[in-house]
Amino acid sequence: MFAKFRFATILLLCLVPQLASAWGDLGHETIAWIAQSYVSSTTSSTIKGILNLTQSDYIANVSTWADTYRYTSGGRWSAPLHFIDANDNPPSSCSVDYSRDCGSTGCSISAIVNYTSILLDDDSSSTTKYDAMKFLIHFIGDLHQPLHDEALEVGGNDINVTYDGDHTNLHHIWDTEIVEQLADGASAESFAKNLTASIKAGAYGWDVDSWLVGTTLNDTMSSALTWAKEANGYVCSDVLSAGVDAVEQGNLNGSYYKAHFDVARVQIARAGYRLGAWLNLIFTGKTAV
Repeated sequence: MFAKFRFATILLLCLVPQLASAWGDLGHETIAWIAQSYVSSTTSSTIKGILNLTQSDYIANVSTWADTYRYTSGGRWSAPLHFIDANDNPPSSCSVDYSRDCGSTGCSISAIVNYTSILLDDDSSSTTKYDAMKFLIHFIGDLHQPLHDEALEVGGNDINVTYDGDHTNLHHIWDTEIVEQLADGASAESFAKNLTASIKAGAYGWDVDSWLVGTTLNDTMSSALTWAKEANGYVCSDVLSAGVDAVEQGNLNGSYYKAHFDVARVQIARAGYRLGAWLNLIFTGKTAV
């Protein structure tokens, strides 16, 4: 399966440091539902054909598959593709450099490039396109979680924190707890409807027109790298703006959540909007419906 990413030994794959799954199920499914609001009828029917699905949640239905697959014996090779480990210096400086940060086993950016090219290739087999579609849907979501674009303390996995009285780690609360608190009990579909309405209204000062600037299939790596750099920037400005010691104190579901939840909100919205646009580009040649 996609040999270009399978040359690492099992030992190396077992040593891959990232442990958490970006956004958790709620986040990934919400991103997928948002994307479904922005795909054209042509894109929608093409995706359904590739995935052999007809139900209303045809993108959301497969949005978490890659997280399940990575923990199977046959899927360990895909673990490095969920992130890019930016070897920067937050909170003093944040940056993503592809040649520095994308390891020999691949990363989220190289994966997006690869699976996009597979879907664009008319000669790709139906089986190859099936897997490529599921991976691409997931990895575009992953790329927008700031700590999936960061190497410090294993992307925050080794930063111990407390959230709502539970002892966990910083990466996990950005994947799950902050998103769940933000959704306030809503399902992924309902949460996505609220965020889609906010996108269309330009709520929260969102400049939606800027979200697709530079997005092009002529240079897929540049597009993905732009999104990764944007997400990584939040590690300095928000996620770890006060340093590691600061987040290891207190209960983060209080003042920390209030100060930073908008980053999770805008990044989930951007991921869904961009995923829909990217799929439109692949199947219709233009981002808009």
